[in-house]
Parts: sequence; C-alpha cells; structure tokens
Amino acid sequence: MATNLGIDDNLLLEAQKIGGHKTKKETVTEALKKYIQLHKQLKIIELFDKIDYEPDYDYKQTRFRK
Repeated sequence: MATNLGIDDNLLLEAQKIGGHKTKKETVTEALKKYIQLHKQLKIIELFDKIDYEPDYDYKQTRFRK
C-alpha cells in the first residue's frame, strides 16, 4: 500500500544511519516493528501484580513432562 507521509528528513536520515538501513522504507518498517514491540511489552508490564497465581504451583515440575 503506497502511503505519503510528512516525515522529518533529518530524523529519518539519522535513524537510517544509526540502524544501518539501506533504504528509507527499510528504516520506517524497522521503526514500526520496534514501536509495536515496545507497546506490547508495556502492556505486559501493566499486568504485573494484577494476575493472581497459585502459590503452591510448581512450575519446575511441568518442565519435565513425559
């Protein structure tokens, strides 16, 4: 899908240089992947202390299922 964006050229060129990307498209694609990854991680962090767990659960036992 072709999209026209008004991206700051200085930011894009700096990101391209730092990331070692050959094209602007590659740079933007990588930036979007990192953005998505970061926000998924933040959502997981928000769950800390909100999920109840069974104190007697032995997670090590499940590692050696036969």
